[in-house]
Amino acid sequence: MQDKFKRLEVEMEGVTEEQKNIREGQREVREKFEANESECEELKRETRIIIQQSVRTQIKLAIMFQIIKASQQVDLATVAKLTRLRRYFFFRQILTLTVGSRFNFPTIGC
Repeated sequence: MQDKFKRLEVEMEGVTEEQKNIREGQREVREKFEANESECEELKRETRIIIQQSVRTQIKLAIMFQIIKASQQVDLATVAKLTRLRRYFFFRQILTLTVGSRFNFPTIGC
């Protein structure tokens, strides 16, 4: 009977140690998962920024090409209008980078 209790006690210690190891493993997995989630959110944010920069670049290029086209056609009114528009986008981008997205930009009429 003593031997059975001793064996049972040793087994219980083993089970307790296994449970402790399982909890530790679960904690490590949870920490890795949270780190992965955080990294995923950061990558999403960076992707949004890259997309926004790409869109701004495409808009600026389109405006510049229109300015060149209007210049070739000697359409000075259109050149002036597009230059104001390009300047507006430039300053809007600068303000967005320095002030942030809290700034409400006025609409412009061309």
